[in-house]
Amino acid sequence: MSETGHKIIKAIGVFFGIRLTGSVGYMYFENISMIDALYMTVITISTVGYGDMVPVHTSGKIFTVFMVFCGVGYVMYMFSKIMETVVEGGLRELMGKRLMAKELARLKDHFIICGYGRIGKVISSTLDENEQRFVVIENDPDEFQNIAHAGHTVIQGDASEDEILKKAGINSAKGLIAVVSTDADNVFITLTARGLSPKINILARSSGAQGSKRKLKRAGADCVISPYTIGGMRMAHSVIRPNVIDFLEATMGVDEYNLQIEELAVGETADLAGETLMDSNIRKNFDIIVIGIKRGADNMLFNPKPDTVILANDILIVLGKRQQISELKKSICC
Repeated sequence: MSETGHKIIKAIGVFFGIRLTGSVGYMYFENISMIDALYMTVITISTVGYGDMVPVHTSGKIFTVFMVFCGVGYVMYMFSKIMETVVEGGLRELMGKRLMAKELARLKDHFIICGYGRIGKVISSTLDENEQRFVVIENDPDEFQNIAHAGHTVIQGDASEDEILKKAGINSAKGLIAVVSTDADNVFITLTARGLSPKINILARSSGAQGSKRKLKRAGADCVISPYTIGGMRMAHSVIRPNVIDFLEATMGVDEYNLQIEELAVGETADLAGETLMDSNIRKNFDIIVIGIKRGADNMLFNPKPDTVILANDILIVLGKRQQISELKKSICC
């Protein structure tokens, strides 16, 4: 239960406690019925005092003074708490909106995640772990609050609308990931995004239904992935070749091996640009294996030979431990 819920229950408990105390007290000091005692307690706490029922005995009058102070104090306390909640909530919402607006204005070379379902949550968590900047677009108000509480930059709205994508900084974004629940919505999002930013890299989720991949490709998606197809293949390969799958899992997640497959872009001024793989001493100095080199848009060199020359703007696909990869990245990505 939330903190606000606990406060509400506590306030209700105090209110009924005062009413119970007053009813029992008047029944004892004034020797009246339970209904009359309850009625007298209510008019005393509320300071209404109709005059049709007043304490007769001295002990009842003293008890009434006590109940008036309790009632007034309780009302003042509740009023202050209500004002505090309203003011704090309004300020928190206002400050949150301003911080979110500043964060959105600073975003550049980021990713836009459309949808925060089960897949969107995993994508957001993975990007966050890898210190990648991203913004989530979510239409569900309840889910919007969950994303904000998780500390992610989020925009509430329909990701297929131009204004929402512009607000998410699509013109300066590195890529867009459409993972809402239906293929139709992903097609609309892809069409809108491609129209606003012809060069942005778009990754779209497919349900695996017949023709869905083709439609998403026609809409402008660069890559279409079906989680159900991949999941089925993963389960089948786990049975056929379990050791291969274990190795791949070791490189894609955090485990005792601490291995990682990463892509590193070779900068224009990198020292190893123009050197062969053997002369670069990547394996010797960093204990990292170069398993591939992407050169240009379509040329991929798998298992490059030792005499392969590393060129500026090449993308090295490397396998190694996270710390060593991070050190190599600092030396070549400049």
